[in-house]
Amino acid sequence: MTDYILRGTAADNQVRFFAATTKNLVETAREIHNTSPVATAALGRLLTAGAMMGSMSKSDTDLTTLQIKCSGPIEGLIVTADGNANVKGYVTNPNVILPANSKGKLDVAKALDLGVLSVIKDIGLKEPYVGQTHLVSGEIAEDLTYYFATSEQVPSSVALGVLMERDNTVKQAGGFIIQLMPYAEETLIASLEERLKAFSSITSLFEEGMTPETMMEQLFQGFHMQIMDQIPTAFRCDCSRERVTRAVMSVGRKEIQSMIDEHKPIEVNCHFCGKHYLFDTEELQNMLS
Repeated sequence: MTDYILRGTAADNQVRFFAATTKNLVETAREIHNTSPVATAALGRLLTAGAMMGSMSKSDTDLTTLQIKCSGPIEGLIVTADGNANVKGYVTNPNVILPANSKGKLDVAKALDLGVLSVIKDIGLKEPYVGQTHLVSGEIAEDLTYYFATSEQVPSSVALGVLMERDNTVKQAGGFIIQLMPYAEETLIASLEERLKAFSSITSLFEEGMTPETMMEQLFQGFHMQIMDQIPTAFRCDCSRERVTRAVMSVGRKEIQSMIDEHKPIEVNCHFCGKHYLFDTEELQNMLS
């Protein structure tokens, strides 16, 4: 099944929601970065959130970046998504191995520990918007719920999940973001709070055969749910030789001349997708001229 994101509303537009299934894009990230199970779970959650937040953009060219810097052994994560829900990301330390937590689950919270979550939105203005919050749990979903409430003043509920196979490939992945509009009625808010408390984990619902559609239908039963659209989402890196060439040129003439003087080709690697770009001395000389 192709990964996708649902966008819709409920209760006469008092609520908007985004719900995603992302197994394939998380597995692609795992293959590219050869991540350990707990690193796959952490990166997969952030990639899923990034894809959904990218789909909130008003323009295809808008970029949303989620960055976590933390004291835990994973050290940090970064994810970038465009307005078409194409997403890419990587983990600073992809080889983290930790025992399961008290619930027998992958211990993402311990892998991250204390830290800061930054959300950077580049919407074509002179300066990007940057919002920051401290990690409140390290579970990522709760941290983003807190971010929406404090930095964007939008009451939200975020759920994210990644389930691994015994061979450490990705079995299930997905999530949802539910946001209340300013005019949401108190009775609706109370009802949704009770339903969300009773809601099972995202991955267990996927294991039961549910889809983003049936999850949202269950959550908003009786509240006139309306699906606006369904958009594909994928792990996609937009690096290219041309862009990497511009990056090399940006280091300045002195540095490029130093590379030429060493008479060795240089290799530039993309952190997001792992591609290697090799430049020989002739190409470096052409950059100077």
